[in-house]
Amino acid sequence: MPETIQSALRKWPVVRQLAASSALDKLGLGQSVQSAQSVASRPRTEAADRVVASICPYCAVGCGQRVFVKGDQITHIEGDPDSPISRGRLCPKGAASLSLVNSPARLKKVRYRRPGGRQWEDLPLGKAMDMIADRVIATRSASWQSKDEQGRALNRAMGIASLGGATLDNEENYLIKKLFTGLGVVQVENQARI
Repeated sequence: MPETIQSALRKWPVVRQLAASSALDKLGLGQSVQSAQSVASRPRTEAADRVVASICPYCAVGCGQRVFVKGDQITHIEGDPDSPISRGRLCPKGAASLSLVNSPARLKKVRYRRPGGRQWEDLPLGKAMDMIADRVIATRSASWQSKDEQGRALNRAMGIASLGGATLDNEENYLIKKLFTGLGVVQVENQARI
């Protein structure tokens, strides 16, 4: 056999495995199956400065996540094996949640499109919060019902409703319910049970 073919065959892991002398190499567990690329590769989590425990934001299951951080940048997210809920497992959406944080398409500004407008504009967060508060106050005032037809006290705002997201836990939904009840909103629901 010409030397080039023989040296090419030696680079093939199956040939190295069959020609190996150690038991581990014959089983495909030793150096016979390693390539220069696999020897040089490092774990994705090795460069992290710290690991932060978190919860997946996609649904109400609350799967545990381990978030690997280097500096201020999230470098990797994986399931938390210490989580009694998910025991280290994540669904495809949870496993891809790194892209939720690091995606170049992620919006990092408040976007607003005026009624009848065709273009989006950036707003400062403070201005957007003030606009929301003004609208809640105006809607509450416009839809407030003090009494019904028989004169019984109602004290409710029927122009506002709230549907909490599935990523909110029971405690967060409790606080939202308290806030809206204090405003007189009676149409409050959440998805924490889904």
